[in-house]
Amino acid sequence: MKHMQPSQTVTLGADLRALRKARGLKLAELAETLDRSVGWLSQVERDLSEPSITDLRHMAKALNVSVSSLFRQAASAVEEQGLIVRAGSRRPIGSYEAGLKEELLSPDLTDDFEVVHSTFEPKSEITEPVCRPTQEVGYVVSGKLDLWISGTTFTLNVGDSFRIRGEPFRWMNPYSTTAVVIWVIAPPVY
Repeated sequence: MKHMQPSQTVTLGADLRALRKARGLKLAELAETLDRSVGWLSQVERDLSEPSITDLRHMAKALNVSVSSLFRQAASAVEEQGLIVRAGSRRPIGSYEAGLKEELLSPDLTDDFEVVHSTFEPKSEITEPVCRPTQEVGYVVSGKLDLWISGTTFTLNVGDSFRIRGEPFRWMNPYSTTAVVIWVIAPPVY
């Protein structure tokens, strides 16, 4: 477990490095994909060089995240940085596809896991199964959600939880109310 001093600020570079490592990419592999030098990418990851908006778009695409997930939300007080995420300061992640809005509850992407606040709009779903090399646990805070895991569909209600260990899964909210799920993913994927 990594510990941070309250005065340390996790940066864009640290998040990029964590995302790259979570995808099993070496510095040279990502640099080649971006058509940039290893030295430049190393400097970006150490916050010695600032990427352009175009660079950020290319990085987001290569790491399969939204560009908005690379930006910080409202600044937090120095003593809260790396420790506290206020409700109005959550960082949006994902792409809001298929009626799913996701926000990062973790202070940053540098832990061995991430915690996500997922809001599933009524009558929304993904039709293609997702399969990723992760362990995931979710807890239904409100609403109702159907979860298909390896060919079996489960209906989850408030207070129910689930675990996915690399199995293919997809979600559906065929109901008329929004579902909110707290989702823990290891290693981080956003």
